[in-house]
Amino acid sequence: MRRLLTALSAGLLVLNATAPARAQTPPSPPAVVPWATPSDAEIHDILVQRIDVEHSGVGVVVGVIDARGRRFVSYGVSDKRDPKPVGPRTVFEIGSMTKVFTSLVLSEMVQDGEVKLDDPVAKYLPPGTKIPERNGKQITLVDIATQSSGLPRMPSNFTPKDWDNPYADYGEAQLFQFLAGYSLPRDIGSKYEYSNLAVGLMGDALARRAGVDYETLVKRRIIEPLRMTSTTITLSPALKARLAQGHDSALDPVANWDFGILPGQGALAGAGALRSDAEDILTFLGAELGYVKTPLAAAMKAEWTSVRRPAAPGLSVALGWHISSPPGRDEIVWHNGGTGGYRTYMGFDPKTGVGVVVLTNAATGRGGDDIGAHILNGAPLQPPPPDPAAGRHAVALDPKALDLYVGRYQLAPQVFLTVTHDGDRFVTQITGQPHAAIFPESRTDFFYRIVDAQLRFDLPASGPASGVTLHQAGRDLVAKRVVEP
Repeated sequence: MRRLLTALSAGLLVLNATAPARAQTPPSPPAVVPWATPSDAEIHDILVQRIDVEHSGVGVVVGVIDARGRRFVSYGVSDKRDPKPVGPRTVFEIGSMTKVFTSLVLSEMVQDGEVKLDDPVAKYLPPGTKIPERNGKQITLVDIATQSSGLPRMPSNFTPKDWDNPYADYGEAQLFQFLAGYSLPRDIGSKYEYSNLAVGLMGDALARRAGVDYETLVKRRIIEPLRMTSTTITLSPALKARLAQGHDSALDPVANWDFGILPGQGALAGAGALRSDAEDILTFLGAELGYVKTPLAAAMKAEWTSVRRPAAPGLSVALGWHISSPPGRDEIVWHNGGTGGYRTYMGFDPKTGVGVVVLTNAATGRGGDDIGAHILNGAPLQPPPPDPAAGRHAVALDPKALDLYVGRYQLAPQVFLTVTHDGDRFVTQITGQPHAAIFPESRTDFFYRIVDAQLRFDLPASGPASGVTLHQAGRDLVAKRVVEP
């Protein structure tokens, strides 16, 4: 939701690009500052501050593993409407952390000689599937795993029937149709560009190579060997009972995200479909660090040591994992995740042997990334963002006038602002974005609480609003009401 105008004005981003600096002799790297992993009490204080003081979360579970064992610190509730506390066995959607599992399957299949990193992904897709090429080079499995395939973040034909559950109806037919008509904007392997599409495609290709669906592939290759009993895509009744309710950035409950997994449906499952709990993720990190003995050990180490490609200053990408090398701090291996109602993080420090997982059930801007990095190497915690609705106060509208605002308003070609209400609660949705509540401060003016943006409706002397103006970042976008047939 925080996108709003930025989704409609991507060209403005070019103006903010920084010119490259002149080449200089790099200074000697600063000495690494020793860091002691925070105590349970210190972690608890961080969570209390995040939820009770900053109101930037509903429930958070932190797990830490090191040579002494594992420990958990939890705070908050599983559902804003239910006082049930979260804990180590609370299940969360882990979003893009799934990509690490997909890349581990790749690494394990390489170890077993079933595939090669340099194999074109097209080799394992149906005959005749057209995958973009450039300058005679095909997209390989390693290009995808290191986020340098040249494919975009999402396909342009990603138009869900339900944006609150956006991946449920996107299948292989749509993905292959998009790929057949897409032209790569740059050479393959030349630049980091994070792509859900690409990793979903790789998950599908590896599943085809193994002759099973993606969920079965991950279960047989990773989840079952590690005895991770709460990690899955399809939830059993028992796991559903442990699933935390997701919340948006305004801390309102939202729908869960579903991914197709059956043949023909699982186009993007490998990018973000898994659910898990803190106990299981610590088992996974324990295996990465050698505390949990597993036949996956060689594949796990190869996943973050065999290949590295630059992504940004101080950041590189291995197979699935990101690797941060901040000045004066230990290098950490990590990945985060996010769905409509969850933000998650897992990472480890190979030098100290500490692993951390942070699972939250609210899609706030900070999520748990800063908490995880702080525990691992002392990176500073991020301050809370400013309140975009500071100084604004909602008023009550005449109940007879509530329907005047309801309708679709066209912001741009193929981009619409839809306004609905449930009683006196108004909700908007911009094409391609989640629902977001708006609040009236006058008969014509409404404001968002999750982003600094406002709406002004054009109300004639009688009848419904004829249009609306979206104001954000000093700009106004005028949208006329769409007259429905």
